[in-house]
Amino acid sequence: MSEEMTAEKARAAAWFRQLRDDIVAAFEGLEDSHAEGPFAEAEPGRFEVTTTKRTSEDGSDAGGGLMSVMRGGRVFEKVGVNVSEVYGVLGEAAQSSMAARGVPGIEEDPRFWASGISLVAHMQNPHVPAVHMNTRMFWTPNAWWFGGGSDLNPCLEYEEDTGHFHATQKAHLDPHGEGEYPRLKAWADEYFYIPHRHRARGVGGIFMDDQNSGSWEADFALTQDIGRAFLPAFVPLVEKRRGMDFGEAEKDAQLVHRGLYAEYNLVYDRGTKFGLATGHDANAVLMSLPPMAKWV
Repeated sequence: MSEEMTAEKARAAAWFRQLRDDIVAAFEGLEDSHAEGPFAEAEPGRFEVTTTKRTSEDGSDAGGGLMSVMRGGRVFEKVGVNVSEVYGVLGEAAQSSMAARGVPGIEEDPRFWASGISLVAHMQNPHVPAVHMNTRMFWTPNAWWFGGGSDLNPCLEYEEDTGHFHATQKAHLDPHGEGEYPRLKAWADEYFYIPHRHRARGVGGIFMDDQNSGSWEADFALTQDIGRAFLPAFVPLVEKRRGMDFGEAEKDAQLVHRGLYAEYNLVYDRGTKFGLATGHDANAVLMSLPPMAKWV
């Protein structure tokens, strides 16, 4: 495998873009098919697509991506599905952070390339859970790795929904070894924890980072199946709950839970910190924030 990994980068970036296209089509399909219940009389939502650009410190082009956001639909109050492919030289803070994580040679040669997909959905109906998903590949001249996962964030939990979400992820991960789902579930439980609230931000899912088993093909296949698990894990929950009636108490619970979600993303989320520190489009980085939230 060459130092530059040109072919591998192209395959990964193409996969993230295809996954984005599949999810956008599925979500717009949910908007079209919602015919009964709250918000059914509204116009079906559509994604607004914006090209994003990253500029390096010297002002030169450093890649970018697509930011796709839907607001005020029948089913989705705000959902973003972003893809990016960025490159350049890491700043000193990012170099130090990665060196502390054990990335070899990053301070001697701080060039990097990264591509991925990032999704956050905040729903109109509080009975429908919010959800997050991302997968990514990162490259430096001396290392490469994959990361990402998905987790469910209901404000009103239904145990059968949580069970379906986790069972679907397990089914997609089991072909990679019986230990993969427990490993990634435990990692998600640790990563999506909010220390200052002494609680998890949701009901968990799967997560990994710095994934390099020594086999790029095996790790790419694992990353793809994390992505493939998303729609069958989430869409049935939307279809089951989107027509349920709700009142002020349920909406209030949703807004309070969104405040919790915002706290996590602004204080702890590694992707948010990296995106802002490396000069990526701030609107794309902060796409994950809810349209409305509440603190008590």
